[in-house]
Amino acid sequence: MPMPSPLSSVAVAGEALIDLIRRTDGAYAPCLGGSVYNQARALARQGIATHYLNPLSGDAFGRELAQQMQADGAQLATAEPVQAPTSLAVVRTNAQGHPQYAFYRQGVADRHISATGLNAACDALPALGVVCTGGLALDPQDADVYLPWLAAQRARGLTVAVDVNMRPSVMPDLPAYRAHALAVMRHADIAKVSDEDLAHLQASGDAPLSQARSLFGLAPTLSWIALTLGPDGAHLLARDGRQWHWREARALRVADTVGAGDCFFAGLLAQGLRLGASALTRPDDTAALAMLQHAIASASLCVQQQGCVPPTWDETLAWRQTQA
Repeated sequence: MPMPSPLSSVAVAGEALIDLIRRTDGAYAPCLGGSVYNQARALARQGIATHYLNPLSGDAFGRELAQQMQADGAQLATAEPVQAPTSLAVVRTNAQGHPQYAFYRQGVADRHISATGLNAACDALPALGVVCTGGLALDPQDADVYLPWLAAQRARGLTVAVDVNMRPSVMPDLPAYRAHALAVMRHADIAKVSDEDLAHLQASGDAPLSQARSLFGLAPTLSWIALTLGPDGAHLLARDGRQWHWREARALRVADTVGAGDCFFAGLLAQGLRLGASALTRPDDTAALAMLQHAIASASLCVQQQGCVPPTWDETLAWRQTQA
């Protein structure tokens, strides 16, 4: 399968942080994380030319974040660290392995940005084809950063991809949070939501599929939506009414689900980019199923390890072959 062309590079903007994950002995293990940071790593490990736009801290955690990002092949748009601490997330997992978060994000390095700075970074990437955000970038406090940036990149003709990934437990004003998440989606061509995200968005409908479809009416720019349903797999929904579904044939031994959605979205975009721009924005049956299969394989490999460990393109292909 051909590698992506230079026109298929991706710029990613959003949080980078340290997940302090509670172990069974009660201690907390630091892991590199942040939804958008995970996406950038996962895309790069899938062989996609990836640029991370937010600055990182000069503290020990920030240096580790930068070293890992570069080791995975992603490029840092801001090479010089900033004199602000790294964001922290305290993570506890429940009996089903689902993470519960508490975030510490005031005055942190990845928020030392502006719309002007993000646009300038993108302007310096003439081969850019896709911009991607989501996660904690949907905080309404950062609306003056991300909304103008997304509007400018969409006007430039780039594809906009948003991983909604709601975190209501850390947003004090839930109505403002929902409104801002929808405002971001109104700039997007592609969005990923989970069944939990739909509940937090208060999407209309009596089931996840109808709730996801209701988002097309609220975000008229969307071409398609990826809906993840945990062990029940995922759906790809097109605005014209077409839909596709895929799930793993066999149950997995789940260590935790940290980063699973991030790896899913990266796998989806990576497969779409490798198939070509038309597959990413207007997938036919073959392309849509290939994207879903690759996305689910990427997430499946992630959940079998603790923390977010994104698989490579070859590892994901090998897993797909074992599940065929």
